[in-house]
Amino acid sequence: MNAQPLPNASLQTTPGAAWFSRAAVLVVATYIAAQMLSDIASLKIGVIFGLAVDMGTFIYPITFTLRDLVHKLLGKRNAQTLILAAGGINLFMAGYLMWAARVPGSPAWGLNNEFAAILAPVWRIVLASIAAEVVSELIDTEVYHWFVTRLTRRYQWLRVLISNAASLPMDNLIFAIGAFALTLPWVEVGQIFLFNLIVKYGMTLVSLPLIYLIPGQGQSAVD
Repeated sequence: MNAQPLPNASLQTTPGAAWFSRAAVLVVATYIAAQMLSDIASLKIGVIFGLAVDMGTFIYPITFTLRDLVHKLLGKRNAQTLILAAGGINLFMAGYLMWAARVPGSPAWGLNNEFAAILAPVWRIVLASIAAEVVSELIDTEVYHWFVTRLTRRYQWLRVLISNAASLPMDNLIFAIGAFALTLPWVEVGQIFLFNLIVKYGMTLVSLPLIYLIPGQGQSAVD
């Protein structure tokens, strides 16, 4: 007797399940991309309105709302896994860029010194940034989970605001002190902390509507 062919799993995928899978892939990919871009941009300290600010500040806050979307789609444990994975990816990225900067450059291509000056990371800044990301976003995860499971699954905008309000100051504190204490004057460290905090809260308000891209009030059943 000939064995019956196994059913094609892709043919059994419902439209709803396919949409869910695509949404999860897009949100996770965007989260990782935003984390990496913000870490690279943080290597530059800019001056805006007369105040010092690391240039990753304008992208990084979006990751908190993206993390909330991952939590909503995939649950708390998967959100925690993503946070730790992003930290590992960023650490690998920093090491790889440092190695690439040390490889002798082609004379025909040039720009070797420029590449090294821009992309060979300052390890103190990189480590402070990764530590701030991991700690603050794990805090964000706990506060978001507490809001959904202990308070209400309604008011999605409020859960984003409250979780971000709890996690962003810790993120700023770890990064500003870890990256710049005893290197820059304390006044400038304070400027970085304050201005970054203002920008991050502002970007939270801008990115807040993203939570409504995923239909539904509650989080995924996967916790």
